[in-house]
Amino acid sequence: MNLLPGAEQLEIVSAAGEFLAERMPVERIRADRNAEMSVPEQLWREGAEMGLLTLGLDEEFGGSGRPFDDEVLLFIELGKRLAPGPFLACTLAARVAARSGDTALAEHIGSGRALVALAVLRGDGEVRPIKGTFDVFEPTGASYALVVARSGAAIIDIESLGELTPVDAADPGTRIATATVESAEPRHWLPTDDEWIWGRAMVLSAAFLSGLAAAAGASATEHAKTREQFGKPIGVHQAIKHACVDMEIAAEAAQAQAFFAAIALADGRADALWQVLSAVTVAGSAAVDNAAAGIQVFGGMGYTFENDMHLYLKRAHVFRHLFAEPTEVLAELLAQDRAQ
Repeated sequence: MNLLPGAEQLEIVSAAGEFLAERMPVERIRADRNAEMSVPEQLWREGAEMGLLTLGLDEEFGGSGRPFDDEVLLFIELGKRLAPGPFLACTLAARVAARSGDTALAEHIGSGRALVALAVLRGDGEVRPIKGTFDVFEPTGASYALVVARSGAAIIDIESLGELTPVDAADPGTRIATATVESAEPRHWLPTDDEWIWGRAMVLSAAFLSGLAAAAGASATEHAKTREQFGKPIGVHQAIKHACVDMEIAAEAAQAQAFFAAIALADGRADALWQVLSAVTVAGSAAVDNAAAGIQVFGGMGYTFENDMHLYLKRAHVFRHLFAEPTEVLAELLAQDRAQ
């Protein structure tokens, strides 16, 4: 099986990377850390016009109709660029709306005219009806919220969450609030039997994490090549050299597993759950470990706010805990027949 991207896929990723580098550079995360929204509304629409939210959506709903592995490639690039904003929530919500037959809402979200927050249930609660305490990611300016669970995915009006209490996020590129919901009915409910949105969400978050891991490793390796001590690049020392190699291997493994999980999910393979759990586990560890090791490679500079490495580490922790706790994912993975 050839897991290498083709020429057309590389062209899509290149265009997305150029847009993100020019319009959403990492430096903006620090500059806009006190802004109410992580991405200005007009800039968000520019990205939507490029198709960044609808790459895998069918053409009848305003999408490009590309296969799932193309979306994985895009999210790897988003992770490499540390892209802020509700890319994951809007991508998935547009799909839920389309699968629910709401063409107007799918196009509204896909065009960037409607923002969707991600509401993650914490602790006990229910997703149909919506009930419990939720962490709400990127709520400012959102008209809707997306709730993703193993049993299905729901789109609800943001007002259904009631009063939102802002939370200071460790990651300056993420906006978070909390909400406690007594009971709310979703605007749309897409059960897992119709489409496994939870599986797609896990794979896309793994893709983002694998891209983040690759970027952290590349940044550390470049620093090791150029930073000199005692007249030599620090990369000549085995402790640094081996750390950089380990980061590269971890990122490559994470990316390969994310691709294979996407293929297994799209093809309906019997081992799809095993592959998805593996992707999230491998990518989550690679992202956190690479960013932490990168801070060590940068030395004292790595601990400063001006250095990007701490941004990679903080975002890695955010994405690693989105849809399931890492310990729970690992426990379920190890309980699978193939793991035995």
